[in-house]
Amino acid sequence: MTIKDKRLDEELFLKEREEVLKAWPTGKEVDFDEAVAYHKSIPEERIMVNTLMKADQVGKTLIQPRAGVALPEEHIGLLQYLREEGEADLLPTTIDSYTRQNQYREAENGIKESREMGRSMLNGFPAVNHGVKVCRQVNEAVNVPVQVRHGTPDARLLAEITLAGGFTDFEGGGISYNIPYAKSVAIEDTIRYWQYVDRLVGYYQEHGVNINREPFGPLTGTLVPPSISHSVAIIEALLAARQGVKYLSLGYGQNGNLIQDVAAIQSLRELARDYLDKFGYDDVMVTTVFHQWMGGFPQDESKAYAVISWGAAAASLSRATKVIVKTPHEAMGIPTKEANAAGLKTTKQIVNMLQDQGLEQTHNMDEEKEMIIRETEQILNRVLELGDGDLVQGTVRAFSAGVMDIPFAPSKHNAGQVLPARDNQGAVRYLNFGNLPFSHDVKEYHREKLSERGQVEDREVDFQMVIDDIYAIGKGMLVGRPR
Repeated sequence: MTIKDKRLDEELFLKEREEVLKAWPTGKEVDFDEAVAYHKSIPEERIMVNTLMKADQVGKTLIQPRAGVALPEEHIGLLQYLREEGEADLLPTTIDSYTRQNQYREAENGIKESREMGRSMLNGFPAVNHGVKVCRQVNEAVNVPVQVRHGTPDARLLAEITLAGGFTDFEGGGISYNIPYAKSVAIEDTIRYWQYVDRLVGYYQEHGVNINREPFGPLTGTLVPPSISHSVAIIEALLAARQGVKYLSLGYGQNGNLIQDVAAIQSLRELARDYLDKFGYDDVMVTTVFHQWMGGFPQDESKAYAVISWGAAAASLSRATKVIVKTPHEAMGIPTKEANAAGLKTTKQIVNMLQDQGLEQTHNMDEEKEMIIRETEQILNRVLELGDGDLVQGTVRAFSAGVMDIPFAPSKHNAGQVLPARDNQGAVRYLNFGNLPFSHDVKEYHREKLSERGQVEDREVDFQMVIDDIYAIGKGMLVGRPR
């Protein structure tokens, strides 16, 4: 079946829901009308849309960690600790890897092993296995909104369980939770799965329940040029809006150059607003998310705090609505709750200090924003051309042609020809354009920026720069200079 950028037919959607809910026994716990009534009883301070919109109106940057463990009582204790000790404004429920791959039986075994071992044997919270009632216990145990964060190509049942369970924010998208996460899943399949997720959120919206949706901004997380992540975010925003979603948080992963990072958040908001309005979705609200550095971290905790602090400063100065916080244990594996709280408090301190400060528009800032906007528009315009105006078909064909191409992604449906590298000031540029539909002057701009670095370092502009840049922050620098 050829999928199109059309709202799912309600009758077919409801019929599909019946099949989705049969995929695991806890699906029987979902009663949509009862879930709507439950959502309408949730206190205002635990509804994500309310908190995000209030913060956005006053230019406040909220802080949110990543966190999730296998057992409900331990997960609740972790969230309470991060709220009270870490001073988190918003909380997550990060889902385990088995659930992300719809391997619910393996997740069930992980729950059993966790109880036997007395510690979490899963790298997240298996919400589908725990079911609606337990999800509600998680949400009711804290006094701030909780978001579902995961990485699931097919998140239909996860969305059903967690939304009925009282979560008011659901992360992901058909591109951002496929190409950076999966090897063999077709883009047509995940877009269709996420049309269902977005239609479910839209269906709740039609019944008076506000649920926020957040495409995953950083993608592969390391040196992703802003125009690539922006293009994905805007496509996923438009696809979600088509299905009735009214509240969107669009994200971007920190690259490290302050001017470029601030310009990226500002341009993302402007571009999203322009495209949503152009497509007739002027009633859709947009907030922004800044992800602290997603690449390699220094092993030394003191140096790791510097990376976290730099991300906090960039998030605040960009006026992002919220910042996703890293921990000083990033180089070591899953952090302790104490390390997680420490990263939060570090970020909170800097965000509070910078709340009343801004970064003046400069020539460099304006130039950076203009270039990001031009590149993003050139990609999106070509996507729409390939689809003859249909965004879904345009996206599928764009990935096939390499017009959409995410650096370092594992998916075999991704061309993998684009290579980024830093310029002499640490901003991320294109070393190899692949088949991205950029004009000659845009390509020359990037070549000139990288050539400047090559001259300063007295070396060729080549793949070695990419390798050096990937490891640079972990070694204490931003730009991967030769020794």
